[in-house]
Amino acid sequence: MATRKNPTDDPLAPLTLAVGQEELLLDRAVREVVAAARASDPDTDVRDLAPDQLQPGTLAELTSPSLFAERKVIVVRNAQDLSADTVKDVKGYLGAPAEEITLVLLHAGGAKGKALLDAARKAGAREVACPKMTKAADRLSFVRGEFRTLGRSATPAATEALVDAIGSDLRELASAAAQLCADVEGTIDEAVVGRYYTGRAEASSFTVADRAVEGRAAEALEALRWSLSTGVAPVLITSALAQGVRAIGKLASAPRGARPGDLARDLGMPPWKIDRVRQQMRGWSADGVATALRAVAEADAGVKGGGDDPEYALEKAVVAVARAARVGRG
Repeated sequence: MATRKNPTDDPLAPLTLAVGQEELLLDRAVREVVAAARASDPDTDVRDLAPDQLQPGTLAELTSPSLFAERKVIVVRNAQDLSADTVKDVKGYLGAPAEEITLVLLHAGGAKGKALLDAARKAGAREVACPKMTKAADRLSFVRGEFRTLGRSATPAATEALVDAIGSDLRELASAAAQLCADVEGTIDEAVVGRYYTGRAEASSFTVADRAVEGRAAEALEALRWSLSTGVAPVLITSALAQGVRAIGKLASAPRGARPGDLARDLGMPPWKIDRVRQQMRGWSADGVATALRAVAEADAGVKGGGDDPEYALEKAVVAVARAARVGRG
């Protein structure tokens, strides 16, 4: 889970620096600051900005004194991608931060944008480490932490079984741990995890849909066959495919420059899904979305009795969606 390098662990510190590429931990770092700010002042103004929204002069406008002295939280995502002129603005601000304002910089770490990273650390930023968890041991530690945070006990075998079943996606691991805690009384053991999750995660309908809308046809077909072999209902797969393609279409037609929080509210998606769909939508076009939706509709009719071979109908839909996703990828 996220670890803090700065001994001053006040979420309302003038500057929080969240470093890493694990989206769940980055989002949690932001939520912690926002929650603390709104506990202090329910009317806190939160600005969540992508790099292209923070132009030279924008930070000065956002941090200028207010007539009403309102508390603000300014979140800058992917700070390593800020322009040189904007980095200069941010560095200048770090030397004299404004009262009642908390600046949260999300930085991927690494060489790109290192000057800003170094400047934030030199300015005494409260730092939250949000690294990708590539090792199984790290994911086991993360799940154990989730159960502790939820006030529940899980056996070591249960923790290992959950990681084996769900895989490497921290959001899914966190969701699974929360679901088990909500549904099960007493200590969570391996048998409970087996009843709920073994064989489901990698076979989930959403895994099929995610790989398809990313244009990864071979992986989508592999996930599809595994899903069907483990008993996932075909109708759930067509539903997931439809949701995935519609999400692409919704976000593609949304106003450019809109904040993730506003998009999440307007499009009916959680903020983390906005980020995921943004990554998936590269290469999609309006025609591609329309073509993919028609293919999914045909498959849906096929699996509901309109065709002789539901499996073949699903395979056709998966290939069609993946092909539509790759049209603009070169």
